[in-house]
Amino acid sequence: MIRRVCLFILYVLALAMPAWACTSIIVGKGASADGSVLVTYNADSYGMFGSIYHHVGGRHAKGEMRKVYDWDTNKYLGEIPQAERTYTVVGQMNENQVSIAETTFGGREELWKTEGLIDYGSLIYMALERSTSARDAIGIMTSLVDTYGYCSEGESFSVCDKNEAWILEMIGKGAGEKGAVWVAVRIPDDCVSAHANQSRITRLNQYGKNQVLCSKDVIDFARKKGYFKGKDSEFSFREAYAPNDFGAVRFCETRVWSIFNRFCTGMDRYVEYAKGNDLKGEMPLYVKPSRKLKLKDVMNAMRDHYEGTPFDICNEVGAGAYNMPYRPTPLEWESEGKKYFNERPVSTQQTAFCFVGQMRSQYPDDIGGVVWVTNDDPNMAPFVPLHCCISEMPKCFRRIDGEQDDVHFSWESAFWVQNAVSNIVYPYYEKMFPDVLKQREQMEAGVDADDKGMEEYPLQLLKEQGETATVKYLTEAALIRSNMMMAAWQHLFEYLMVKHLDMATKKVEENDPLLTGFKKTEHGLAQPPTRPGYPESFRKRIIQETGEKYLMK
Repeated sequence: MIRRVCLFILYVLALAMPAWACTSIIVGKGASADGSVLVTYNADSYGMFGSIYHHVGGRHAKGEMRKVYDWDTNKYLGEIPQAERTYTVVGQMNENQVSIAETTFGGREELWKTEGLIDYGSLIYMALERSTSARDAIGIMTSLVDTYGYCSEGESFSVCDKNEAWILEMIGKGAGEKGAVWVAVRIPDDCVSAHANQSRITRLNQYGKNQVLCSKDVIDFARKKGYFKGKDSEFSFREAYAPNDFGAVRFCETRVWSIFNRFCTGMDRYVEYAKGNDLKGEMPLYVKPSRKLKLKDVMNAMRDHYEGTPFDICNEVGAGAYNMPYRPTPLEWESEGKKYFNERPVSTQQTAFCFVGQMRSQYPDDIGGVVWVTNDDPNMAPFVPLHCCISEMPKCFRRIDGEQDDVHFSWESAFWVQNAVSNIVYPYYEKMFPDVLKQREQMEAGVDADDKGMEEYPLQLLKEQGETATVKYLTEAALIRSNMMMAAWQHLFEYLMVKHLDMATKKVEENDPLLTGFKKTEHGLAQPPTRPGYPESFRKRIIQETGEKYLMK
């Protein structure tokens, strides 16, 4: 265990930023290998402390109120009547196996200026606290904004349960108007969908009648505002409320392209669109994968850096000496009067938390719903399973103001421990990441194993002792798994510091799964480290830039 020290951190924050750069994947139950509905969420926002939401459900007295705080800024917005019954929520899933994720698409700026009471984050968690199914959640979300008003930018929501998966897109009506316009499309069971900060629902007439839900005025309001003038059959939600521009395609739709490209053939036809060269083009809202997807396939898609595609960023000068697949923000930058941009892959350093929801109709809800979480870019950390019914959130995943939050470092916080590892690895990625990958894969070794390993005993317990005993067991199991991850990642930090100290590399024993075996001399000291210097590819770049300046004479 790393020795705890008293740390004073000067941490200068800009105004809180919205979760403007998130990614979500949806997998229908017929498209997954085990019949699960799967949904993901990279919550990407600079300045955001990654904690996992937890609400313990129960009955509420008449007249009890629920306070509403803006999720991005923590600004108090007001209060609304509490529901008579609320359900336990763990992260982005409730005890009924209802999951909701989001990405912000922004849309027309004049529609953001509202005096509504409900922001997108509060909308998500209130719906999770109150809903029994995906359709129920959609009804609750749209009813809440109709009643109390909506005060966020345009949002795409993944709304799923153990049987169905939907994309709901919503945007406010602007100054002087109440509520929001919205449309929801059901994703076919045998298909995969994704969204990444741009509206993805286009012409409504391309979907089946029973596949679409929408606000009554979604078309009429667009006509009223001058956003649409054609026939109803020609109406496109995106074209009306969030028209494509270069950034929407190049920074957002490209991520969807890469996800689809992992799972199905034929995506070459959309490369020019994904490059931003064809802003009038569009990709399908969903695709049928060429194989049944495993949970691990979906987790790894959230770790995507465009590897092996035209958008690969691992072998460019921006990757530095050690081929880092990350770029500093902002996305857009200037030099000598010209504007440039950085690539924006799915996997990015500003992820505050990542969630993969696994919803399974073949199990009772308490056991069937698994919330797989990590508190950093999922490429740099393992997923930990938490069942959707647990009565207590492990301390490592909680925000504790003044102790472990955005300005207080703590070795007991998953966010800070995982970021401690990733932030020393980023600049030496090619050199250090293999150690992270080895540990990450060991922690996730059983992800796609037979369900009986994690579910057999809880099922027996539920049958013999009931729900209370089962919830207690699964809560304790969540704590054990979380503690195992924390111990492993604290140890990994120590190992990386020792092995890669001062840009050299200590020699290690072969087959060292526990990351402990450093080679020693016969006198008990560490063997002299290797000093690899720059990779050969970067040496050539130095020579190209400096010529004979450093040539030995």
